[in-house]
Amino acid sequence: MSADTSVPPRAAPGRLARTVTGLRASGNAGLETFGEMILLGIGSLRFAVVDVLRGRFAWREYVEQAWFMTRVALLPTILVAIPFGVIVAVQVGAVASQIGAVSFSGAVNGIGVLRQGAPLVTSLLMAGAVGSAICAQIGSQTVREEIDAMRVMGLDPTQRIVAPRMVAAVTVGLLLNVVVAATAMTTGYALNVGSGDVSSGTYIGSFTSFAQPSDLLLAEAKAAIFGFIATIVACHKGLSAQGGPKGVADAVNASVVISVIALAVVNVVITQGYVMLVPQRMA
Repeated sequence: MSADTSVPPRAAPGRLARTVTGLRASGNAGLETFGEMILLGIGSLRFAVVDVLRGRFAWREYVEQAWFMTRVALLPTILVAIPFGVIVAVQVGAVASQIGAVSFSGAVNGIGVLRQGAPLVTSLLMAGAVGSAICAQIGSQTVREEIDAMRVMGLDPTQRIVAPRMVAAVTVGLLLNVVVAATAMTTGYALNVGSGDVSSGTYIGSFTSFAQPSDLLLAEAKAAIFGFIATIVACHKGLSAQGGPKGVADAVNASVVISVIALAVVNVVITQGYVMLVPQRMA
């Protein structure tokens, strides 16, 4: 009989080492990207404040970008806010009816939408609609080497491109948050009061008994922070796009994914801090 001369497969440690190396490289790249986004955010804030104080801020670019973002996000905001208000009102109304707490549906609907719902919907729209549009616009300029041309002429893209868009996104985020909150709360009011489950006075009274001005401040602060984060992520991915149209598409996809994850994490942190630090009103 002939001896078995087959070579056994390579040991698993080789594949394990390659996997560990790949994960380490991905982690390092992620940390590097995170650091670059932080530096870009700090730089855009510094340029925005300094240019406004010195009277050199690009107000025309700011107005154009704010109007562009409003056109892109306003209609989707309303279309998302209405079904969102319907879902919250139906679910809250059903649970309230089961436990005999229909009179508190106004407080639950209003405060839930104001504290959580409106900022979250705003963040998703800022990341999906506004952020993708910004990333596609800047990415196209990057692959056409327009950004490099600006640097050659001595112009800083952070000052000329990122800062006006960041300020515009924060402004639009504040306005969109109000639109979402008003639309969703009005929808919830119409469903609950229109169905006859609760009177108008009871619904509004329960909301005013538990709501407080800090709830609105929290929602607006979240909207401003979300707009800032979504814009910085979109601008960074747009400025680092490469590889032609496919690279721009990949940058837009990465921008939306990173923005949604970052906004969800930041929302949890802000909400938890608010609950711990701000006393809640009792009826």
